[in-house]
Amino acid sequence: MTSPAPTLPVFACRGRVFRALALAPQAPVSDWLALLDEALKRSPTLFAGKGVILDAANLGSEAADIESLIAELSGRRIQILGIEGASCEAAGLPPFLVNGRPAADSVEVVIEEEKPPMTSLTIEGSVRSGQTIVHHEGDVTVMGSVSSGAEILAGGSVHVYGALRGRVIAGAAKNPRARIYCRKFEPELLGIDRLVRTAEDMGNHLRGQAAQIWLDGGAIKIAALI
Repeated sequence: MTSPAPTLPVFACRGRVFRALALAPQAPVSDWLALLDEALKRSPTLFAGKGVILDAANLGSEAADIESLIAELSGRRIQILGIEGASCEAAGLPPFLVNGRPAADSVEVVIEEEKPPMTSLTIEGSVRSGQTIVHHEGDVTVMGSVSSGAEILAGGSVHVYGALRGRVIAGAAKNPRARIYCRKFEPELLGIDRLVRTAEDMGNHLRGQAAQIWLDGGAIKIAALI
C-alpha cells in the first residue's frame, strides 16, 4: 500500500494597504528642517504613532544626502517607513517605494508668525497738538491730556488722566476688547478696532465728564465713568 504524500505547511504572504503621512522636504534641507522644528514646537505630537514616508522628489541634487536627513528626522523622533522619489541603496535605510497615492485628507500645518508680547507705554505729561503716538504692542497711558490735533494709536486700551480733546484709536492690533478711558471727555474722534466715531456723532451729553468707550455688538458705546 502506498502511503499518502505528507502535507506541506502553507507559507502565507498577503498584501496590506496602510495609511501613512508623507513628508516632502524642499531644498535647502536646513531651511526645511527649521520649518519642521517650528511645526513640532506648536504640535509636538504631530507625528506621534504615525507611519511616515519620505518623499524625496523635490530635493534635487540633495537627494544624495538622504541618509543624513533620515538621521535628522530620527533625532526628532520621526521614524521613516519608506522612501519614494529617489532610489537609495545604502545599508540600513528604509525601502524604496513606488506608486504612492495622495490621501484625500492630508495634514497641513500652518506656521503663523509669532506676535510680539504686549507691553504698555506711559506718557509722562500731555500729548501736544500735532504729536502722534503709535504703540501697536499694548496699552497707552497718558498722565496728562491729549490736546486737540494730537493723535494716539494703540494696540490695546488707552487711559487718559486729563482731558481727551484729540483723536484716539484703541485696539488697533485687532483687539475689539480694548477700551478708552478719560477724565474729561472732549474728543475729536474715537475708534476701537476698525470702528470710529467723530465728535459730531457723539453728542454733548457727556462733554466735560469722565467717560469710558468700548465695543458692544459691533457698535461703539460711550458711558460716564463712575
